Amino acid sequence: MLDANKNIIYWNNLTTQEQSNILLRPSLHTDDKIKLYVSKIINRIRKYGDTALHSYNLEFDKIKTDCFYITQEKIDFSSNLVSTSFKRSILIAKKNISTFHAKQIFSNLEVETYPGIHCQQIIRPINSVGLYIPKGQYPLVSTALMLSIPAQLAGCPNIILCSPPPVSNEILYIAKVSGIKKVIQLGGAHAIAALALGTESIGHVDKIFGPGNMFVTEAKLQISRSVPGVSIDMPAGPSEMLIIADNSSRPDFIAADFLAQLEHDSNSQVILLSTNIELLKNVVFIINKQILGLKKQDIILHALKNSRIIVAQSLIDCFNISNLYSPEHLTLHIKDSENFLSYIKNAGSIFLGKWTPGSAGDYITGANHVLPTYGYSNAYSSLQISDFQKIITVQKMTKQSLMNLSHHIKVLSKIEGMDAHSKSITIRTNFLKNISTI
Repeated sequence: MLDANKNIIYWNNLTTQEQSNILLRPSLHTDDKIKLYVSKIINRIRKYGDTALHSYNLEFDKIKTDCFYITQEKIDFSSNLVSTSFKRSILIAKKNISTFHAKQIFSNLEVETYPGIHCQQIIRPINSVGLYIPKGQYPLVSTALMLSIPAQLAGCPNIILCSPPPVSNEILYIAKVSGIKKVIQLGGAHAIAALALGTESIGHVDKIFGPGNMFVTEAKLQISRSVPGVSIDMPAGPSEMLIIADNSSRPDFIAADFLAQLEHDSNSQVILLSTNIELLKNVVFIINKQILGLKKQDIILHALKNSRIIVAQSLIDCFNISNLYSPEHLTLHIKDSENFLSYIKNAGSIFLGKWTPGSAGDYITGANHVLPTYGYSNAYSSLQISDFQKIITVQKMTKQSLMNLSHHIKVLSKIEGMDAHSKSITIRTNFLKNISTI
């Protein structure tokens, strides 16, 4: 449990080094044993294909599978095996997610950059993508939605949804309503290896999306470095949230958001910032009350050790600290929160005001909940339609535009020591000059 006297930190009383230490994420060490173990799994899939996959399914998930693919009949029948309330909720979430993401679709672009030079930008979907949906005690239906909907909207022709066996009826129902025909029952590092390398029955993909445990994360990293032509979505770490609160905030709402974030994982982290010490004391008191009876109390108690409650001197200081931390989720429990967007430099996703809990963003607002963690929001964005697409540039010059710019091209190519570049221009211009004299 939290103790207001011990767990509330005064930012301005800390040295610069202490301030940096306070904002550190939980240390995540992938030891050499895990790296070696994952490497062996990948190499075994590369060598033995389906045989190794069947063996790993039996070893890790205690299931003997005759076929990795789930039949379309079983996918379709899943609608009879889930509740009506679940189906209604999924369809509302799907509508909101689709509405928001459909606005992200880029259109082709054509620009005349110089008289006679036309440059184009054409959009093409990634041909084949793998969507990994992890499985714990409960099915991660939200992740299945957040990955499958933009993949379909982007127009990816080959989408494989992959989840450990047995794949839940809820996940199969999402595949059904999202129009995904290929669902395979595989989990862990061997699933990532199968998607990247391909086997006798599973075609390889060009890009892999989705979160997972340390073995899945390590497999994605190794695959991205060692398998040519296969990429991954983004670096992944435990989920995190930074909350900024002011005098108008409700401590019970803040405490609820705090605990909701921590139940994701024992390595999750929440940073709470405010200028109001009394508010923070109230939040601590209410957290200790609200935590009682929660199903994931053990996970939350462990994650509390990673979390920080900080008193800052001003609201602007709170935003400066937030930008330093670069949170995955940034929740603003402050009055007129939209007026402070200009102060935000780094964040994966922002939740404005006390009526916008992070849990709503996890499921139903329409914004994607696949976000950069572990400080990567200083350089990475939330998952977008563009992550499932490629932008290809096209250029065309006329004879006259080439003649007009030939001198400049040769000047620049010679500076870089590219004689062949320069010659490729000279050959053409000489040809044009000879034609004009005939």
